[in-house]
Amino acid sequence: MSETPAPLRLLAEDADDLGVISAALQDAVGQIGDITYEAVERRLTMVLNRFRWETDAPTAQRVRTALQFGSVLAVKARNLKRDQPDAIVELLAVDFEPGEAPGGGVQLHFAGGGDFHLEVECIDVVMADLSDPWPTKHAPTHEG
Repeated sequence: MSETPAPLRLLAEDADDLGVISAALQDAVGQIGDITYEAVERRLTMVLNRFRWETDAPTAQRVRTALQFGSVLAVKARNLKRDQPDAIVELLAVDFEPGEAPGGGVQLHFAGGGDFHLEVECIDVVMADLSDPWPTKHAPTHEG
C-alpha cells in the first residue's frame, strides 16, 4: 500500500526554485476570483486545485494549494476573463525572465493562451498545500 506524501510546502528565491514550483503546479486549476493582487502589500495570491504529480497513489488526486508572490511591483494580464470571477483557468507553467538583478518578470502561463506577467523586485514565492488530497477522475493528459 502506498503512503500518502506529506503536504508540499515550497519556497522559491531563484529561478531554479521557481522551476520546482512550476513543475508541482503544472495543470493546477482555479477560478479567476481566487486570484488577488494587493498593490500596497506588493503581493499576488492564488488558490488552486493542484494535481498531485508526486504521488504514486492508485487513483489520481488533487489538493487545494495556495501560491503567493511577494515583492510584486506590477501585474499585467492577457487573455484572461478577469470580469468573470467563476471563470476557470488551468496553469501550465511559471517561469522567470531576469531583469535588473535580482528582479525581473515572472510569467504565469495558462491554457488557452492567457497569462499574467508580474514585475518583481526579486523572486519571493511560497507554495503550500492547504487541504487533504481528494481523488479525481480527470487526470491531466498531454499530447506527446
